[in-house]
Amino acid sequence: MQLKAREDIEAPLDKVFAALSDLETVERQALRRGIDVQRIRGGGAPTEGMAWRVVFTFRGKEREAEITLTEYTPPERMVFSSISGGLKVVMVMDVVALSRTRTRISVEVEMAPTTLSARLLVQSLKLAKGGMEKRFQGRMHDLARELERRLQATG
Repeated sequence: MQLKAREDIEAPLDKVFAALSDLETVERQALRRGIDVQRIRGGGAPTEGMAWRVVFTFRGKEREAEITLTEYTPPERMVFSSISGGLKVVMVMDVVALSRTRTRISVEVEMAPTTLSARLLVQSLKLAKGGMEKRFQGRMHDLARELERRLQATG
């Protein structure tokens, strides 16, 4: 199953990518939302191979995932891969300059089940795909507006 979203931001490419790749800030935001995040590999600046163990609640069940930064190509791409309970998830984040002051963020999430229970989960998600796509696009929109606001405030 695949989810895609893209948003445009009124800010230069280098600043947008720097904000997106500030993984310590992302970790803090996840912790504020009640997600337990522990870095298990890497530290400081983003590099391929950095990894986190994440514990979160999804559909009323506590789940655990290991997320790895598998590709890091500044200032245009980050790829994260994770495995959680038989579900392999790959998230590709591309950043493209539309002009000197406008940038597009594209995010694509691919979910592939590797077990029967994960296959059932993905099948149920496919039934609700329209609503999921709307929520995913809404979250991307909120992220873009927050990034834009933060980048304009810092000048």
